[in-house]
Amino acid sequence: MHVLVVHQYFLGKDDAGGSRWNQFAKYWSQKGHKVTVLAGTVHYATGQKPPEYKGKFIVRDEESENVEVLRCYVSESYNKSFIGRFWAYLSFAISSIWAGLFYAGKCDVIICTSPPLTVGLTGWILSKLKRIPMVFEVRDLWPESAIDTGVLTNKWLIKLSYWLEKRSYKSAKWINVLTPAFERKLIENKNICPDKISMIPNGADLDIFKPGPRNNWVREKHGLGDKFVVTYVGAHGKANCLGQMLEAAEHLINYPDIVLMLVGDGMEKPMLKEAAIQKNLKNVLFVDSVPKNIIADYITASNVCTAVLKKIDTFKTVYPNKVFDYMSAARPVIIGIDGVARKLIEDAGAGIYVEPENAKAFADAVLKLKENYQFCNEYGENGLVFVRKSFAREILAEKYVNILTDKVVSIKK
Repeated sequence: MHVLVVHQYFLGKDDAGGSRWNQFAKYWSQKGHKVTVLAGTVHYATGQKPPEYKGKFIVRDEESENVEVLRCYVSESYNKSFIGRFWAYLSFAISSIWAGLFYAGKCDVIICTSPPLTVGLTGWILSKLKRIPMVFEVRDLWPESAIDTGVLTNKWLIKLSYWLEKRSYKSAKWINVLTPAFERKLIENKNICPDKISMIPNGADLDIFKPGPRNNWVREKHGLGDKFVVTYVGAHGKANCLGQMLEAAEHLINYPDIVLMLVGDGMEKPMLKEAAIQKNLKNVLFVDSVPKNIIADYITASNVCTAVLKKIDTFKTVYPNKVFDYMSAARPVIIGIDGVARKLIEDAGAGIYVEPENAKAFADAVLKLKENYQFCNEYGENGLVFVRKSFAREILAEKYVNILTDKVVSIKK
């Protein structure tokens, strides 16, 4: 089977970020399937375009045997403004349609993974022109997330986004969601037939993230010594609301042996760094994005890891991928996200829930774990057992490809 994947944020080699589709492509190729990915040329977190992609419309990259990545033009206006980002999305839709028609070859099925919603436009057009079924995957509820975080405010763009969302669902032969809350939303609020939906969630990269020694090179490089390190890994954007981490650092300022380490990039990072300087927060360490395999060492160097988001109802529906990475490394989790993410951690017995944007509660959770290493060890071990049993990505990849062969490609007209 030849699978065409439309994923604007598909990671390049050594990129930091969510590697769900990199892993799926690897596992599928090992089973003899061919995977072609239509990906963007601008990294989602940094907004930067590597020099080798500048001035080019389509760049062909060989990811591995049976996996080919077609890097499609994305405007470098991505991080300049919302209009700039919208044009970046639209430019990718145009270039990915072109690549799908003239570079991708004959395919059996097309999978569009969103956000951004504009991948649905690519999928809809290519599905019609190439006469292959389309699967639409919901990694985040758009446009709701963009509206609730204040990123999307223009009423005409909101109407256009809802139209594109509806068009994508209607055009899809199958829809995959990443959380049970997404599934409920689609059935109850979007009137999608339950028989058209599957749930293959985010999962654990158990071949990348593993338990390891805490006193590794990361502690030596950053002068962490035997300090109690609380680590956040991921995007530094408006939705992540990392200002709450700085506020927690203020509550912990009288504990010099506690460090909050923020690893990653994003639009809000310069402002966060400036705020930390202004507040003289010497207990906050900023680290730029690092490759996925190195991120694993940052996680194992930590005593505790955390995932936080802005306090809005839409985020009660998400499973952040970083949580699975933390549990795979047997590190306890402070989860500052209500809803299904909270339930995931509580069901696993893998950490402590704190109310989103409640910096005092976050600081109290840090102190509770610092003062009781037994809790840390128990939470870490519980999380590891949980993901190995229920969220190993290789198993999820097998379930996904079985859905494609049994329910999607088999009904191709």
